[in-house]
Amino acid sequence: CNKLQQTPSASRKAFYSPVWFAVSLLIMVVKVCTHPLMRHKLTFLRDKNIEPKEFRELSKEIATLLAYEAMIDLPTKERKVVTPFAETTGEEVTSTVALVPVMRSGLGMLDGFIYAYPIAQIWHVGMYRDPKTLVPVEYYNRFTQETKCDVAYVLDPSLSCGAVAKAALATVHDWGVKNVKLVSFVAAPEGIKAVEDAFPEVEIVLGAIDDCLTPDAMISPGLGDMGSRFFGTS
Repeated sequence: CNKLQQTPSASRKAFYSPVWFAVSLLIMVVKVCTHPLMRHKLTFLRDKNIEPKEFRELSKEIATLLAYEAMIDLPTKERKVVTPFAETTGEEVTSTVALVPVMRSGLGMLDGFIYAYPIAQIWHVGMYRDPKTLVPVEYYNRFTQETKCDVAYVLDPSLSCGAVAKAALATVHDWGVKNVKLVSFVAAPEGIKAVEDAFPEVEIVLGAIDDCLTPDAMISPGLGDMGSRFFGTS
């Protein structure tokens, strides 16, 4: 799942230009899952004709695949366990994990991450992008004053211009979490660059890198309005 997609579009060619990409690798990590099941499920998720039920099911399945990829470096320790036949040694995760879906669209990724790691903490941040100014507006935040996790996964399914993702990452950083990852279904090169400029230490885990942004700062080909499609309100 760690291979980087190679694509023919002009904007993605610019994103993967040898000089820019070589420099970027020194200061940030972008992982794009190229597993066949990821490509298969994303193809159907993109289809504008699927019903909300199927859209929700696919969202959970894709989020689960991304959860396994994003959590691949969680530290573990040995733990003894007794099977029906013998005692053996296994492993258990030692980090306290937090999931931070960016409402409302990020809620569409939450079930898949919970399925992958059911004992994770769940914190919410509500933000939307003003359609005229593209400035993120925060409308919900219930973080406590004390940081209670070792690693946080910010869930934002569409990384478009990066404004909302940057605001969410800033909120989590202000909360005091040092190890933060951003996980998205799809991203535009412009959004990746924006996050890289603001948070070069943040690892980005993606299902795909798309071509570009539309004049309205939506990802093309993209998924459409993720929140509206997931909640059936489009």
